[in-house]
Amino acid sequence: MNDTFAPTLQRWLTGPRFSGLPMLAMDRPPPALSFEFFPPRTEALEQQLWACIQRLAPLAPRFVSVTYGAGGSTQARTHATVARLAAETDLVPAAHLTCVGATRDEVDEVARQYWSAGVRHIVALRGDPSPGSEYEPHPGGYRFAADLVAGLRRVADFEISIGAYPEVHPGASNPVADLENLKRKLDAGATRAITQYFFDTSVYLRFIDLCLAAGITAPIVPGIMPVSNFAQAARFSAMCGASVPGWMGRLFEGTDNDPETRRLVGMMIAAEQVRLLQANGVDEFHFYTLNRPDLTYAIAHVLGVRAIR
Repeated sequence: MNDTFAPTLQRWLTGPRFSGLPMLAMDRPPPALSFEFFPPRTEALEQQLWACIQRLAPLAPRFVSVTYGAGGSTQARTHATVARLAAETDLVPAAHLTCVGATRDEVDEVARQYWSAGVRHIVALRGDPSPGSEYEPHPGGYRFAADLVAGLRRVADFEISIGAYPEVHPGASNPVADLENLKRKLDAGATRAITQYFFDTSVYLRFIDLCLAAGITAPIVPGIMPVSNFAQAARFSAMCGASVPGWMGRLFEGTDNDPETRRLVGMMIAAEQVRLLQANGVDEFHFYTLNRPDLTYAIAHVLGVRAIR
């Protein structure tokens, strides 16, 4: 970390919220997009996933990623989905890969299988333990995500994305330690970082300020999660450390039994969020689709992205 980091951190922790953000210039070029899906558990969910992929594929995303369950619980389904994406579509698939609950040899073998299937992009994460348990590195495994990134670099010449946490990883001791960990992952060979989702635009902008002060210059792509079920999003956010602004709850008030209004409110919130970020020079976004395409498609349209037929 360089000498400018400490005062920058102090400003971030105590400073006022960003205000007076400029309006989006309508002639700004459309941003690059990427989409995240999760592997299906049932036949019905499989159909929903591929309907989502077919809906969003014409937007020509830079890549699409497929998640891994806690404790590596969806490894087989993740691999099957990624392999099918590589074999049957023109999309660039990125496979989530974690080091939790597996040896180095097991993780390396999964990476080699991806490479053999034509997958060239990995989202390398430490991974979450099974619900109700604490994270413990596997005795014969990669201890943390930085170790996993270095290991993947030895396996093949993957493009590697990693996670970043604008509001600090729940397991980090403090913001400085969290940023130092981010830098270790990038120094180990990661290409870019994708953030945990956030709802307050100023959270991301301050985080970028901190990254630059800490000497981090790699792309930090904002993760965007359009919300159509506020109660569900609030519960999940409480578990993963993402704050939910009070104004957001007020906008969803009275919509518990009105799914159409919830969708419209969610689209408005996310569209305004990405417009403000784009006005501040952000030119790439990663959408957590939850395998539901409509809100993401509409927001992409607002950003100027058009389907390629």
